[in-house]
Amino acid sequence: MSMQGKVAVVTGASGGIGSATARQLAEAGCKVVVGYNNRADDAKKVVSGLSGSGHRVARMPMEDTAALRDVAAMVEREYGRCDVLVNSAGFTRMISHSDLEALTDELIDAIFVANVRGPFATIRAFAPLMKRSDAAVIINISSAAALSGGGSNIAYGASKAAVDTMAKSLARVLGPNIRVLSVSPGAVDTGFVPGRTTEMVECAAQRTPLKRVVQADEVARTVMAAITHMTATTGTVLLVEAGSLLA
Repeated sequence: MSMQGKVAVVTGASGGIGSATARQLAEAGCKVVVGYNNRADDAKKVVSGLSGSGHRVARMPMEDTAALRDVAAMVEREYGRCDVLVNSAGFTRMISHSDLEALTDELIDAIFVANVRGPFATIRAFAPLMKRSDAAVIINISSAAALSGGGSNIAYGASKAAVDTMAKSLARVLGPNIRVLSVSPGAVDTGFVPGRTTEMVECAAQRTPLKRVVQADEVARTVMAAITHMTATTGTVLLVEAGSLLA
């Protein structure tokens, strides 16, 4: 499926996976809206490095439904269409799974707002515009932690399991015009998880069958494959985790 002239919105596009996805979408011919929360300067740098023209930044805080609806209205006003939505924004903290007290109510709530309610609110805001397309795609960046019960903390894995279930429900109600999928990486060496070092990621990679770290560009390529080639696929999870679930 050609992406030339199409419009893509990427939340969390100032981060590693989001920025890599924005670059590949732009290289394929999309006009890209680079969504961010607090990292405006990083988002502007991403836009300045994109191929083609017509790109812009937009603040898209996952906890603010009104702001998300405003961005959807802006995209409709300025572009007249939205063909791709990639929910890459997210939040977590490193908390040992055995330390139940450290996983406070406030942290659980923050994780679920950013990782579940926010993506749903974003989809809800953009769905009316995306339904006008005959081949729109929503990709939620999930995590292999949803299946393994691992990850940076218990609530994080649970939030990503919720995202995967949500994708199934949305795939049913938004088809046939919109496909919905989860792309689920394992540990990727980005700054997403505060306190997680490169050494920790490399150690985890050695326990996988492929014995290497998954790169942000590989996750972005999986996103692109889901959009452009897997045109009969919806409501499912695409793993990009070097076989970590086999370990």
